[in-house]
Amino acid sequence: MDRGKTGSKIHVLTDRAGLPLVTGVSGAHTHDSQGLKPLVMGIPAILGPHGRRRRRPRKLHGDKAYDAGHLRAWLRARGITPRIARTGRDTGTRLGRHRWAVERTLSWLTGYRRLNRRYERHGTLFAAFLSLAATLTCWKRLTKTT
Repeated sequence: MDRGKTGSKIHVLTDRAGLPLVTGVSGAHTHDSQGLKPLVMGIPAILGPHGRRRRRPRKLHGDKAYDAGHLRAWLRARGITPRIARTGRDTGTRLGRHRWAVERTLSWLTGYRRLNRRYERHGTLFAAFLSLAATLTCWKRLTKTT
């Protein structure tokens, strides 16, 4: 494995409709599963019809990169049902029904020139452009439907 791989990896946690809720940036050499905990911890409060605000989803869909026993246990301890494909057992076709919303959101985000190719030296600037792109994506989607 090449630990000196250059570049960045974009992590996005979306809702069912594909609106980005939380974004993150990591080095290209890090494994995808290391980005799951910070994303779940960064979910904003969700206003429900009554009662207090929810801070976590009921289910979390993920691809095979997030298949780790400790992540499944961590999600279950927080009351989140993991729907993650198991390596060597599950095919991507069943998860693809839910996963396409995340892939579409990643496509929307990388459609912005600054995110398609990283020009910034500092990761904080790249993360700021990523959150700006996520904000613009939410604004476009929400104003289009209303």
